[in-house]
Amino acid sequence: MIPRALETEILRLHQTEHWPVGTIAAQLRVHHSTVRRVLAQAGAPAAQTTLRPSIIAPYRAFIVETLTKYPTLRASRVYTMVRERGYPGGPDHLRALVAQLRPRPAAQAYLRLRTLPGEQAQVDWAHFGKLTVGRAVRPLMAFVMVLSYSRQIFLRFYPGAAMNYFIRGHVEAFGSFNSVPRVLLYDNLKSAVLERSGDAIRFHPTLLELAAHYRFEPRPVAVARGNEKGRVERAIRFVRDAFFAARPFRDLDDLNAQADAWCQGAAAERLCPEDRTRSVRTVFAEEQPRLLALPENPFPAEERIEVSVGKTPYVRFDLNDYTVPHTHVSRMLSVLATLDTVRILEGSDVIATHSRSFERDAQIEDPAHVEALVTHKRAARAHRAQDRLQHAAPSVKPLFLRAAERGAHLGVLTRGLLALLDTHGAHALEAAIAAALAEDAAHLGAVRHFIDRHAHARGQVPPIAVVLPADPRLHALNVRPQALSDYEHLTPESPDERAHDDDEPQP
Repeated sequence: MIPRALETEILRLHQTEHWPVGTIAAQLRVHHSTVRRVLAQAGAPAAQTTLRPSIIAPYRAFIVETLTKYPTLRASRVYTMVRERGYPGGPDHLRALVAQLRPRPAAQAYLRLRTLPGEQAQVDWAHFGKLTVGRAVRPLMAFVMVLSYSRQIFLRFYPGAAMNYFIRGHVEAFGSFNSVPRVLLYDNLKSAVLERSGDAIRFHPTLLELAAHYRFEPRPVAVARGNEKGRVERAIRFVRDAFFAARPFRDLDDLNAQADAWCQGAAAERLCPEDRTRSVRTVFAEEQPRLLALPENPFPAEERIEVSVGKTPYVRFDLNDYTVPHTHVSRMLSVLATLDTVRILEGSDVIATHSRSFERDAQIEDPAHVEALVTHKRAARAHRAQDRLQHAAPSVKPLFLRAAERGAHLGVLTRGLLALLDTHGAHALEAAIAAALAEDAAHLGAVRHFIDRHAHARGQVPPIAVVLPADPRLHALNVRPQALSDYEHLTPESPDERAHDDDEPQP
């Protein structure tokens, strides 16, 4: 209702001043329908608006006929067709008309789906952004399973949506419920359905193994029938709003610990949508005895891959390198991984166990593996050195035996004999070792003594090992020997020497 004074002013402006309805509405700041209502109640006819003929009117019937036959035809194509038939207007006006004339599909009604206790659960993945671990950035995925009757939720986060995480989510969900639903409803995920043509469905073979182990029926929803898995979609939306939004967490383990507490706490205390007088916890307690019992052993959910070990004792798994004993290089091994550990096997024997890392390009090492490799390398070098000595001087073997009996350092003896071999040669070394053994002097000093003694007897100057750079200019240099007497004046006489010189008689 408007004031009586405003109605009087509307009538005066229309009948006396002959203002049109639109001008009255604009000037008095009222809606044009209010102006028409006041005029109609007073019996004053409103001015008739003369509509101009539309330029699209001749093509309207053609557009309706075309859209009836092809209801999804794009407006740009319709515009091209009417332009070819003489339409002079622009595309924007035609696009608005096509939107009005396009036939609408009939609204489809859905039955409200109801399930029996223990009959069904719905499963889906949900993406929750990125998870950064050091230099690695992985997708943060949530595995969600909700019981259709009680709406009890199981929530677990994983660093990806790989098949092994999908299987692990089922195993942990069944363990959380302490039972198994008879039917599991999936969207057409690649982890569940590899191929589908109508009702012909090829399930993932690992999912079929899981279903056989727990005796449930995997069932995908019909194509384009999202309403059939509305419970899990609403559960995911509930997780986003009530749990994940603005929630801090240190790492994946901390996030999953909080998710478990939330599922058993706040999520279980909410009212059940099927019965608003009871909580989800109460309805689940009623449903749980009607679910299937768990088998004696859980399904193996470890990720298993075959890896090839190169010349270095590391295997590559999930962006990182893990050590193995050096005795297993250049072989094919197996990796069994959980979220916590990485086990490396040769056949059925476990040869290495590591804590799992979700980093990128990290080296996870067992100190025992590295130490064993270093020791092996040192022993190999010592073995090669002793082989060289025994080949050059056969008497070196009894020398080592006697030195070991007397507690000598065999590494020092080996390095010293190699140096003598390089400077004097194999024949001189063999003669010196034989002489040392004859004197029962099984040590490096005796060998050096006899090798120098034999060289002096032959009139040889002790060799000095000189290693020149590989530069031909150095070999052409001619160095003139310098007399040592020239250096005597560089050393000042001591006071005692000077006094002694003064006491000598002068010639």
